[in-house]
Amino acid sequence: MKFEAPPGTHDVLEKDWPHWGRIVGEAYRRCRLYGYRPITTPVFEDTELFARTSGSGSDVVQKEMYTFTDRGDRSLTLRPEGTAPICRAYIEHGLHREPQPQKLYTLVPMYRYARPQRGRYREHWHLSVEAIGSDDPALDAELIQLYGELLRALGVSEYTLLLNSIGDRECRPAYLEHLTAWLDEHGDELDEEARQKRSTSPLRVFDVKSERVQRALAGAPKIGESLCDACAEHFTAVRSALDAYDVAYTLAPTLVRGLDYYTRTTWEFVGPELGAQSSMSGGGRYDYLIEEIGGPPTPGVGFGAGIERLHMAIEGEPPAGEGIDVFFAFEDGGERAKVLPLLAQLRREGRACEMEYAGRSLKGQLTQAQRLGARVVVIAGADKLKIRRREQEDVEVATVEEVAELL
Repeated sequence: MKFEAPPGTHDVLEKDWPHWGRIVGEAYRRCRLYGYRPITTPVFEDTELFARTSGSGSDVVQKEMYTFTDRGDRSLTLRPEGTAPICRAYIEHGLHREPQPQKLYTLVPMYRYARPQRGRYREHWHLSVEAIGSDDPALDAELIQLYGELLRALGVSEYTLLLNSIGDRECRPAYLEHLTAWLDEHGDELDEEARQKRSTSPLRVFDVKSERVQRALAGAPKIGESLCDACAEHFTAVRSALDAYDVAYTLAPTLVRGLDYYTRTTWEFVGPELGAQSSMSGGGRYDYLIEEIGGPPTPGVGFGAGIERLHMAIEGEPPAGEGIDVFFAFEDGGERAKVLPLLAQLRREGRACEMEYAGRSLKGQLTQAQRLGARVVVIAGADKLKIRRREQEDVEVATVEEVAELL
């Protein structure tokens, strides 16, 4: 049998690591600089956690979750997103009793049964950054600016930041009545997907990608026209903070998030690609989520960003690898056992070392050392050792101890 990775999954190979490692390292660094602390949650959770937070009518719950029944007859689901599990941990471990806001991040695989395409995988690595316990609009702006700085650090400049507010439980119900009435009047302009989304949550019709539907929805009432005073003031404060950060954005009156728990500020970073591949990161405020899963009323805000999308955005020639410090090669008669203690000592000291294992000729070994970027090559012969450095004459010594002194 020939085994391959399951559809919608991918391997991160050594050739991918120069970019991949840089993305992950910068993500960790940015989160630390902004005061966010790491958290890791289980790869699967109680299915009801996602059904209650994402909404039973969402595409995630209806079409994309990997759900299974375990041997204890419990319904469990591989995490499709990071916010709900982090909020569950926030409640379970009493983080609401600690100083607020709790600023947390995770970078782990997520699982969604979606149609595989470029940059979109069923198992994908995802950065989730959350600030829980404060409704300060400056936090919304901080998270947006954090991701923008991550893009800047990675050299990504071709993107647009879309920004909107979708109100809260005070002003959204009246808007939904207005929107529903408009959708009833223009039902013949909707396609089947839009009608299905409208039946579960009218706001979701704005997620439909059909150009015909989007043209029709251009005439629909916008949530921004119906914000209550508190939501309008909050959105103004978010925009003011972004202006102070010198973060450019585009107001997008039809931008909504696909999950039920979002309130007020929503945003999305989109790249130059067309279609589903354009979305690089999305986030927003979720002031009712923790209350929905049994916690005290607690505001929160956060974003999610796919690592594969970032990898696509910085495609090109990867930076040169760091290379290794010492490569041990052997002539005929060279005894490997004599250099093993030195090899171990150098590694204990934090120096990257490698040794010949493939039975190559000396010429082949030297070529391999060059491939690995070795700064020093130690050639062990039958009765002597050579230390070879780039653009320097070889140094011959009689013992391994002398090699150790010269490295």
